[in-house]
Amino acid sequence: MSQQTEPGTKATGADGDGPMAAGGDGAGKVAFVLGGGGIHGAAEVGMIRALLEHGVQPDLVLGTSIGALNGAILASGPDTALERLCELWTNVDANNPFEASLLEQASTFARTRTHLHGNHRLRRLILKSLPVRTFEELPVAFQCVAANIERASARWFDSGPLVEALLASTAVPGLLPPVEVDGEHHLDGGLVDSIPVGRAETLGATVIHVLQVGRVEQPLVAPRKPWEVGVVAFEIARRHRFVEEMAAVGEHIEVHLLPTGDRIDPNDASQLQYRNTSDVTRRIEAAYEASSAYLAEAATGVAIGATGSAGATGAAGAAGAAGATGAARRS
Repeated sequence: MSQQTEPGTKATGADGDGPMAAGGDGAGKVAFVLGGGGIHGAAEVGMIRALLEHGVQPDLVLGTSIGALNGAILASGPDTALERLCELWTNVDANNPFEASLLEQASTFARTRTHLHGNHRLRRLILKSLPVRTFEELPVAFQCVAANIERASARWFDSGPLVEALLASTAVPGLLPPVEVDGEHHLDGGLVDSIPVGRAETLGATVIHVLQVGRVEQPLVAPRKPWEVGVVAFEIARRHRFVEEMAAVGEHIEVHLLPTGDRIDPNDASQLQYRNTSDVTRRIEAAYEASSAYLAEAATGVAIGATGSAGATGAAGAAGAAGATGAARRS
């Protein structure tokens, strides 16, 4: 039967062999999947802290948009990543890639007619935050996704220069310029795969920790105000793939949807204030506390990722709940 679940719960799989991981035996391969969400990506820092403190280490990191930046920093050295992430996010005003004045934004838009900000500040931030420059130098396997304009499809980056790949994955339409890589142009990965759970399964993960910014914790409701129409339409476009992939998760896969402790109301216009950094510290702490509590509770029944595969019983899978959260299938 189907049972509704919320973030802070898990979908667990039946006993059995997992898929063969690329370059490994596939046994207990742990993936961290970091979704997009702009300034709300601060919550992922709290989740990373909670996971690392509970001894959960990733074999694979996948990221979209701001999750790509957070994920790349994590994959560049888990032992020092938390310190670097906290330095980045707690000094976000000094590191803000969108700090341009209104005059500079107007000038950029008048010149380009496509975006308000250049990506030079973001490039500087990436270079400052990463101790390596290529995927091959990362001690933990990492991939990020961007939307390829010419092909109208997802492009996954897993080799070569890191900076251009991250700029492509974080190129928010209208705010930042499309990024040219190999003669083709790319926009924000959230357009094609906002929380890439399916990619983690394809790459052989048997335990998947989903780090999300809080939007999927709230079900959508029909719009009642003119501006809500666009927000709801955008959220459906953003979420539907995640909901479908959660519903299709294999019977042997365990998925942990970590809670933010601070849900985002999809109809709250303040979430669109992409330069508002006032809640960064609070969101990091809220996500840390909520995720720590979840992991501590889950650890009383089964080791989740620290030793590999899950020990819980039941057939696994996940289905969307009201277009927002996952649901576990148990038999």
